[in-house]
Amino acid sequence: MSARTMQAHPAGEHEAQATLDHGQSGMPTALVGMLLFIASEVMFFGGLFAAYFNARAAFAPGEWLPPPGGHLDLPLAAVLTVILVASSFTMQFGVWAIRRGDTGGLKLWTGITLGLGILFLAGQLYDYSQLGFGIADGVFGTTFYTLTGFHGAHVFGGAVGLAIVLARTLRGQFSARNHVAVEAVSMYWHFVDVVWIAVFTTIYFLR
Repeated sequence: MSARTMQAHPAGEHEAQATLDHGQSGMPTALVGMLLFIASEVMFFGGLFAAYFNARAAFAPGEWLPPPGGHLDLPLAAVLTVILVASSFTMQFGVWAIRRGDTGGLKLWTGITLGLGILFLAGQLYDYSQLGFGIADGVFGTTFYTLTGFHGAHVFGGAVGLAIVLARTLRGQFSARNHVAVEAVSMYWHFVDVVWIAVFTTIYFLR
């Protein structure tokens, strides 16, 4: 996901402001765009999960395992899951803060969320270095790295969006009536969190 996608244009903020001022109903264009983007991402990940289960179906029960010498670190993956789920809560705290006009709260919670996102990515890279198998090591290796790798790329995109929100917060660009970009990034971050829960459950429990 590009920084351009994650950063709502100021005109979108002004459009949302005008909508509120005139008492009109409806969702700001930036949020509609984000929902449509997330819908396309749901289909994208749906295809990845379908490929994973299709490949897994070709193996007998108990044979769908990492290549010889490789292993999956369930405790580390569980810790990473807790980190990402926690970041979804901190992101929502930030949204609630700016809805009240609390820019200080938005800055605090967005910074914490960004930190947790970076910690998740660092933990995933460390996990990759310890697995003992690569993307070219059999069907399991290919599907594992494809699914987790694309999710990691989306987390990175979300981190870029959070960094943009934090930078704009520090410049005083958000208020209780002018924070569409915050809501949009929050939607995306929650989506990334839900996808990881599905990835974690599929790879570590349903395999």
